[in-house]
Amino acid sequence: MLPARAQTCTQALKMPLMLAIMQVSDWNDYQAFLAIARAGQMARAAVAMGVDAATVGRRLRRLEARLGVTLFEQTREGQILTEPGETLLAEVEAMAQAANRIADNVTVGAGPAGLLRVSLTEGFAAAIVAPAIGDFAASHPRLMVDLVASTGLLSPSKREADLAVTLSRPRAGPVIAGKLSDYTLRLYARRTYCEARGMPDSPAALARDHTLIGYVPDLLYAPELRYLAEFQPGMAATVRSTSVLTQQRMIAAGAGIGVLPCFLGDADPALCPVLPERLITRTFWLVTHKDTHNLARVQVFKAWLGDLVMQHRQRLLAGQ
Repeated sequence: MLPARAQTCTQALKMPLMLAIMQVSDWNDYQAFLAIARAGQMARAAVAMGVDAATVGRRLRRLEARLGVTLFEQTREGQILTEPGETLLAEVEAMAQAANRIADNVTVGAGPAGLLRVSLTEGFAAAIVAPAIGDFAASHPRLMVDLVASTGLLSPSKREADLAVTLSRPRAGPVIAGKLSDYTLRLYARRTYCEARGMPDSPAALARDHTLIGYVPDLLYAPELRYLAEFQPGMAATVRSTSVLTQQRMIAAGAGIGVLPCFLGDADPALCPVLPERLITRTFWLVTHKDTHNLARVQVFKAWLGDLVMQHRQRLLAGQ
């Protein structure tokens, strides 16, 4: 419960802010404000919007000048909403939800329209989604599709993405999460590497005699990426990258042995499994925000992605 003075201040601010919103036609400035409020950082907001941080900062300053208030406090961790910012956030959230509903309603019969932003793990995006996305785009020409495939996932709970395929199931937040598919991983090496260095017959031999490739431990975005310790406690990579596709290229070039999803490793004819009976199983989770879960553009992509995963089920679960 806000103190009486704070409540009075909030009420006094609410009407001028709403009037300003109604009078201003540039919705981009409010979208920038909303992105910063959800992400908590200017740089992350810029990534979510698909623009640079300078553009987001310029839009925020223009909005603050127009409203005559400061909307964020700058801290070492990022941007924190001020009291006027909190007031504005509630109104802009409502506006964004209304805009989504309007977009859905006016496009009934013509197919979903607008921007659809999907956050994906890098390997899944490259090997499974990217080769098929052309068919989805052709079937939904009114949609603009952003596939954000990076080493750090965007969050539906913060409205950074409409959907996300994640490695762990969210435990909190206003989201709906469901299992998309299990998938398997195992060790791979270039065939000529094993011919020259020998094929290890145990995790001990792997750790003792071979160069290991893996993730940078302190830059992991998910604990599910800690693979090597499952073969032998304390096993660590000496050639490392934050990118699974970079790891794949290093392994294919003969730099060493590393863990890859089977849908990546088995598709590369230069690679062969190492200790092939030692499989690791992980899960892809499909996550959406509760407020946007039922939007037409979200639902059509979910249905398409579910069908796509079923088509590739054998690749995803190779070795089982």
